[in-house]
Amino acid sequence: MWEPDRVPNPDLTVGADNKQRWNQPAHRRHGFHNAHRLFRRALTVRARRPVMLTPAEDARIAAMPEVATLTGRPAFSGLVCARQGEVLLGRHAADFPEDQPHSIQSVTKLMMHLVAGRMVAEGLLDPARPVEHYLPEIGSGYRGATVQDVLDMNVMNDFSEDYDDPEAECYTEEIALGWRLPGGDAPEVSMLDVVTGVTGDDVRNHAETVNYCSANTDLLTLICDGCRPGALPKLVEEIADDAGVAGALHMSLSPEGLPAFAGGGCLSAGDLARFGLLLARVVTGAPGMAWNAGFTQAVIGGAGKPLPPPRDFVRYAHQMMSNGRWIGHAGYGGQFLLVDPESGLSCAYLSVLENESGYDEDYMAETILCLQAIAEAVAKS
Repeated sequence: MWEPDRVPNPDLTVGADNKQRWNQPAHRRHGFHNAHRLFRRALTVRARRPVMLTPAEDARIAAMPEVATLTGRPAFSGLVCARQGEVLLGRHAADFPEDQPHSIQSVTKLMMHLVAGRMVAEGLLDPARPVEHYLPEIGSGYRGATVQDVLDMNVMNDFSEDYDDPEAECYTEEIALGWRLPGGDAPEVSMLDVVTGVTGDDVRNHAETVNYCSANTDLLTLICDGCRPGALPKLVEEIADDAGVAGALHMSLSPEGLPAFAGGGCLSAGDLARFGLLLARVVTGAPGMAWNAGFTQAVIGGAGKPLPPPRDFVRYAHQMMSNGRWIGHAGYGGQFLLVDPESGLSCAYLSVLENESGYDEDYMAETILCLQAIAEAVAKS
């Protein structure tokens, strides 16, 4: 009987640098532009009724030096700033069409913000309870921490998200997110395997700044799945419908079929801006949606600790970043979504850093400050 020859999946197989091919510097730009079809497994959702956005370029915004900075970088993929159904600014790199999905990485955590807030409002999730109340099998890295600590990235444990370290735990986590394969014939670890395997001693974060850790979002995913078993994919559909994505929302899945809210989302720049417009509507209490406005308003009100320098002008709480006016989130590789609920502005920025680690703190700080300047200019107009 004929037996087919098989080779390891070339996009998902790990190389000598402990990075799968699509995330290696030479392939990363192609990988981020095509992650939605390279993931091991994914959920794809299209909106029932897309939100229409009309081109209405603001020449004053287009002429800002901050726009030139953002769009002139070699890493640039796309920038879309929208408000009240109009696109005030839309720019795309030559190799990145307007309807092309892009990996948004940790900007996806804003979806966990919506999901967790929803479950808090429905009485299913109590942030004051310890993690082990919802996940009794949790290991030493989280035992004793509260759900609120996890929401606010205010836990200390042994999980490392140092992208310069090829052996950091975040790369094992990527197996559970469906981004890579384990070596040889080893089984794929689940999200539960990763989270319960995190070790630690004193889980309290004694620092004045947050301890950013994507495993926190994986833990929240497991907790929320336990609060309403099997509901998370449907909630992803609801997010896509309420945002009114014109293309599709793609989300990588863990081996147990859980959405990778830690960073598995893929959206076009325009659809990421639509998602930002949804967040603005949530904050202002738009009718017809079940998301928790107060959960977001608490972040704007000053909840949470600041990020470490050079982004210490930004605070972190409830899986969301804020400076006290705008809300948003950053993403590995050079992504940021900034939303100003007061003016209704949503600015989506996509890019692909091609250095060895795929990350640069100074680059991200500059990105936020440029988007913040755009938001301030729109607010004054």
